[in-house]
Amino acid sequence: MASNNAPTFAYTIIYAADVEKSVAFYAKAFGCEVRRVDKSRRWGELQSGNTTLAFTPVKQRETDELTGKVKIPQHERNPIERAVENGALAVSEPEEKEWGQKVGYVRDIDGNVVRIGSHVRQ
Repeated sequence: MASNNAPTFAYTIIYAADVEKSVAFYAKAFGCEVRRVDKSRRWGELQSGNTTLAFTPVKQRETDELTGKVKIPQHERNPIERAVENGALAVSEPEEKEWGQKVGYVRDIDGNVVRIGSHVRQ
């Protein structure tokens, strides 16, 4: 049990390609309550219990000025190898898809098939 002085996880920001679509997806997929989407469609919030999930565009002037451009993570090694090293079973080796994405599959510890894909090259 946490003490009354312990910090709580109350807020996180997700960088999205389309704020309005992401808010709608998370609300429907996870049953979160939409708190607001601003008129500019550059900010949205969902309420999930005691935690607020906020959405903002990947490309935005405010973040660029403060921290530099938001960087999409680049994997240092093959994510399928990492999953297998940590208990997943390889189902298929990664392969390049015609839409510019590298995709492979593993099976998790419960036998569920998980698709692992790179960001789509544009």
